[in-house]
Amino acid sequence: MNLKTTDANINRMEAFIFASRWLQAPLYLGLIMAQVVYVYKFLNELKDLVIGAFIDKVNETTIMLSVLGLIDVVMVANLLIMVIVGGYETFVSRIDLKNHPDQPEWLTHMNAGVLKVKLATAIIAISSIHLLKTFFNADNTSDHTIFWQVIIHSVFVLSAIAMVYVEKLMNQSISTKPAPLYH
Repeated sequence: MNLKTTDANINRMEAFIFASRWLQAPLYLGLIMAQVVYVYKFLNELKDLVIGAFIDKVNETTIMLSVLGLIDVVMVANLLIMVIVGGYETFVSRIDLKNHPDQPEWLTHMNAGVLKVKLATAIIAISSIHLLKTFFNADNTSDHTIFWQVIIHSVFVLSAIAMVYVEKLMNQSISTKPAPLYH
């Protein structure tokens, strides 16, 4: 086998490996379907809230727990959007919005590191909502459950802090990389 044949084979293999990123596209389409499920869940919870507030005359704590449930659904939906759009843009293909007026601000500076930090922040926010719901309903929740929810939430927070720190270190090392010795 000569050198040109070997280079051609390597080029085909690299093109095949690069094209394999499109295997992720159906995964993002599946997440869009999950988004549809969350819209359905939100509308059902909103209907229950309205009926509870105006027809069943439920108490303020029940209304607050319902509102926190709605916020929770919205936060998970936001997380899905970040994963769908940010993941597709970062790992599959650029999204050509041609300066679309609705282009999210965060999309203009998205990379894998930024996506990880944003996801960690969203997970902490979702965990906070769950923890808040637990505290409002503490009389009906075991101490064991509350303890573990606080521990898990704390681990999420510490993990996010560690991710931000590592990302900061990585960005500093990239910006202070010495110039190559050869020209």
